[in-house]
Amino acid sequence: MMVIILIESQTRAKGFRDMGHSQADKARNRERILNAAATEIRDKGLDAVSIGGLMQRVNLTHGGFYGHFASRSDLIAEALEQALDAGEAAAHASRDPDRPVSMNSLARSYLSRTHRDQRKSGCAISALISDVGRADEQCRAVMEPHIEAFIAKVTQVLGDDDDAQAIMAVSAMIGALAISRVITDPKRSDAVLRTVRDGVIAIASDE
Repeated sequence: MMVIILIESQTRAKGFRDMGHSQADKARNRERILNAAATEIRDKGLDAVSIGGLMQRVNLTHGGFYGHFASRSDLIAEALEQALDAGEAAAHASRDPDRPVSMNSLARSYLSRTHRDQRKSGCAISALISDVGRADEQCRAVMEPHIEAFIAKVTQVLGDDDDAQAIMAVSAMIGALAISRVITDPKRSDAVLRTVRDGVIAIASDE
């Protein structure tokens, strides 16, 4: 009797361990899918992600996708959130923590050649805003708070209770960065960045 109880106990314990490994593996696979989708979104846009191609890149079966996400739309929304978070984290990491953020430093960093050339790792708002503007409400709802947070940050930097100037500055910076990436003439692209950068800095000077 004791032997039977011991065997049953060991069997249950093994079952719990296997379940734990299974859940951990599932979580890791989900993260792999999400990371791959976020990378592809930042590089090629929302429409570039296909379930079949994505699952092949992470060495998982096509059918296994639906064990992790309810739909492609859910994946795209989560991957977009991850891309936006990654862009903001990179911007934060590039700042000197001992120096307060000013409109001058913010504009010079955002509207720089380096940032322009970092489409895959820079601000995901500018890189993807046109795609999201044509996407479903779920994706727009993901990006919207990030834009509002950007405006709130600039409002704080300007030290103004009215966010009108911040809205103008943020719109100008996002638009200028996007335009600079389209223009093929390097000098003309630089001119777009420089002109809008000077204009945004002047907003702070007028405050």
